This record gives sequence, structure tokens and C-alpha cells, in this order.
Amino acid sequence: MGLLERLRKEWFILGIVLVIAVARLEPTVGVKGGPLKPEITITYIAVSAIFFNSGLSLKTEELTSALMHVKLHLFVQIFTLVFFPTAIWLFLQLLSITPINEWLLKGLQTVGCMPPPVSSAVILTKAVGGNEAAAIFNSAFGSFLGIVITPLLLLLFLGSSSSVPFTSIFSQLFMTVVVPLVIGQIVRRYIKDWLERKKPPFGAISSCVLLMIIYTTFCDTFANPNIDLDKFSLIIIVFIIFSVQMSFMFLTFLFSTRSNSSFTPADTVAIIFCSTHKSLTLGIPMLKIVFAGYEHLSLISVPLLIYHPAQILLGSLLVPTIKSWMVSRQKALKLTRQPKAPVKV
Repeated sequence: MGLLERLRKEWFILGIVLVIAVARLEPTVGVKGGPLKPEITITYIAVSAIFFNSGLSLKTEELTSALMHVKLHLFVQIFTLVFFPTAIWLFLQLLSITPINEWLLKGLQTVGCMPPPVSSAVILTKAVGGNEAAAIFNSAFGSFLGIVITPLLLLLFLGSSSSVPFTSIFSQLFMTVVVPLVIGQIVRRYIKDWLERKKPPFGAISSCVLLMIIYTTFCDTFANPNIDLDKFSLIIIVFIIFSVQMSFMFLTFLFSTRSNSSFTPADTVAIIFCSTHKSLTLGIPMLKIVFAGYEHLSLISVPLLIYHPAQILLGSLLVPTIKSWMVSRQKALKLTRQPKAPVKV
């Protein structure tokens, strides 16, 4: 299956999950004590399974090859973990005077605090032909930074509204994210030849588990009889999310293509996607940990649930345009670097 086909398939499946969760919701599905037992299967087993799977599939040798591109890594991590949440916070100060649901606005802030994803940014960078190694490194490294920085950002911008002690946040994240990932990498060392020969469907496995997490989160959101989600606020939030993505993609493009930036066109492609995409795989479990027991968790989760499929859809639509720019830019740079033929007298 091609890269773009895979992205479109994921977008289509996410849409189906949303429709099912909203239209055919069982009251006991996705809530504590329901048949899926999400307080156990989702919080611990599903999240651990995703990162164990990532540990098995992640090729560390590909990451080490991009390690020395320090300037690019600093740009991506500062943009996504410093500039992004700060800009959203300033923007929300203006939106706070509007009638938009305040918990959806807080959800937008949580989106800004999330680390880059491990999958979509890499897939889109590869589809364009950009610096895939840099995309892989920044996605993985950003996820590790997010384990520490994202909870701090959430508490900084949203306050200490969490009912979970600060130490519990890190201990649970460590046990469900870091430990399974490390174990996966260790196991990979012993079965590396078998993995390369059989090529297990790691992407399909992670997608299935992630869809289960998304489904239960949608159920938590829309099964709540006390949820105050008006259509006006939801439509405005969707519009804001697409606008934010387009604006930030344009900003990263401008910054990374300046004459003194020293980034290649392939680097720019990786920067555009890695700096503006946000992780749902790490984000939803983290919100469930940081805001466990919080009555407005469902509403806070909605913007992130929208942002993820929106970044896949928007990114896949822009792939041909970005690829055309990159190819033409590379040809122009190649021509300027060719030595001029000596003039015959």
C-alpha cells in the first residue's frame, strides 16, 4: 500500500470511528466498568502495547545517522514545544472573550503542549521525498521530551487542575511509555533478523490499538449526559484547528527557507511536518493521566481528537504541492552550484 493511500485509509477509518461513536453509542462502552474495561485495557495494556510495538519496529541506526543535524533538531523542538504552546496561549487570550466553550479552548491549549507524532510526520516527509532520517529522529526524540515537558506545559498553562500527584504522572508515563519502548528495543536486538525477514505489520497493529483508544475516548466524550458541547463552538474549533495548522506550516516554511538558514529543501520538508504535527498516540493517554477523574476531560480531549485526522488530511493534500516546490528548488540550487564554463577568447 502506498504512503498516501495509507494516510487516506487512516483518515477514512477515523471518520468511521467518529460516526459509530456518536451515532451508535452504547452507554457502557468507553466508561469505567464497561465491557471494554478501558480503565485497564486502555490506560495500561493498549498504551503499553503501542510503545512496545514502536520499540520493536524503530530502527535505531536510522536515528543515529541524523543525530548530528543539531540546528534542525533545535529548530523543530523549540518550535513545537516552546513557540507553539506560547502562541496558542496568546491566541486564546483573545478567544476567551468569545462565547466559545471554555473547555474546548483549554483543549486547544493541550494540543499546543503535545509533542510531535511518531507516524504521520515521518510518513508525509517520506511521501514528499524530504529528510526522512531527520523526521524520524525528531519525532522519536520529541516524544521522549514530551514525556517530561508536556506535563509541565499542561500544568503551566492550565494550572494544577489534575487530581493526580505530580510524581504519579511521571511514574505512570514511565511505566506505560518508556519501559515498553526500551523492552521493545531490547527484544528487537535478539529477533532483528526475523523481523526484517517476516516484516510484521507494525503499522496496522499500532493503528488498531490507537483506534481502540480513539473510540473509547469518543465514547467518554459523547456518552456523558452532562456534556455541554454546542454545535457553534465545535464548528469554530474545527475552523481554528485548520487555520492554526496552515498558519504554522507557512511560518515554518518561511523560517526554514531564509537565505541564512542553511537548511536544504529536504530539511524544510521535515521541519514543516515535524514542527506542526501533534501526537495523538502519546497525547490521549497523557491527558487521561494528567486529568484523571476531571469532570471536563471529555471536552478537553475533543480538539486533539480533531487535530490528528486534520493534520493527516491537510498534509496528504499538500504533498504534491510541497514535492513540486522541493524538486524545483533542488534543481535551482544544483544549477547555481555548477561551475561556469570558461569563456574562450
